Amino acid sequence: MQLVLERIEKQVGAQTHLYPMDLALQPGVVTVLLGATQAGKTSLMRLMAGLDQPTRGRVQVDGLDVTGVPVRERNVAMVYQQFINYPSMTVFDNIASPLKLRGERKVTERVRALAAKLHIEPFLERYPAELSGGQQQRVALARALAKAAPLVLLDEPLVNLDYKLREELREELTHLFSSGDSTVVYATTEPTEALLLGGYTAVLDAGELLQYGPTAEVFHRPQSLRVARAFSDPPMNLIAGEAAHLGVRLPAGVEVSVPLPAAGSRSVTLGVRASALRVDRREGDVAVPGTVELAEISGSDTFVHVVTPIGELVAQLTGVHEFDLGSTLTLYLSPSQVYVFDESERLVVAPARARAFSASEG
Repeated sequence: MQLVLERIEKQVGAQTHLYPMDLALQPGVVTVLLGATQAGKTSLMRLMAGLDQPTRGRVQVDGLDVTGVPVRERNVAMVYQQFINYPSMTVFDNIASPLKLRGERKVTERVRALAAKLHIEPFLERYPAELSGGQQQRVALARALAKAAPLVLLDEPLVNLDYKLREELREELTHLFSSGDSTVVYATTEPTEALLLGGYTAVLDAGELLQYGPTAEVFHRPQSLRVARAFSDPPMNLIAGEAAHLGVRLPAGVEVSVPLPAAGSRSVTLGVRASALRVDRREGDVAVPGTVELAEISGSDTFVHVVTPIGELVAQLTGVHEFDLGSTLTLYLSPSQVYVFDESERLVVAPARARAFSASEG
């Protein structure tokens, strides 16, 4: 399905839920809607589904204007964060219901295959009320996938699941979506989830579409500070500085040699991802001494918060490391791994590997 939104916006009373935006989804490809709570993700999906109508603008499907066409007349599957199942039906019948409506053969095989992928096969004879919230969410997800609609809308479908199961299902969903049989729109607040799903990503903030493109390209080349903040976990380290002869001058006389546009602004913001900071020095690195304020282990990584003369920095170190609070620690950064934003918060410098990225890699 080719879904195109033309200058759509959504207002409810005096409140603007979505500001004017254009968005053309790539057919058969996963599009991730990435943004914090109340960024506009659900409002946008409801317009795509036909549950709501835009205040202005048009919704087109395969070249036809469907702006006023209600959801019941569209072939759309949608799973909300607040799952919905048929309480009087078993899990099997919930998943089988769209298959039976289509008169499909081998219903049992299809249901069991989906149930196995979503780890709910042992519960097929139970009723939704007998399941946990996470299990019920997976039933709703299986029913949506069984519908095999040309447009599948998933609004944070894994948010109610535990960490381990969420990781497993992300991988399963990536395989399920890779067939290209459906155009999938997947809303999430987690940058890591967007990167794992790949495809294309639309970054939303406070009802505005900030950037849209191949996921890896948007991640590596955020067009603005707002995109960089939204598409970075942990948050990108941002340090106020000024343009200097050889690059960027930061507080306490720290200088980072990076080529800036000749006619660029005087005030700039230097950005460095937590994963780009190290505790081992390499040739050409800039040293930033500081004091350990906090060290926390998450999974197989250690996040170290360090107070430095240029501000508090967070470094993401691979592996489990121990640091004494209050101890001195020097962080190192490579000038080739920094971002620079001008005074209007637009990207002017990005790491070299980002410049080499091509859309075909997405």
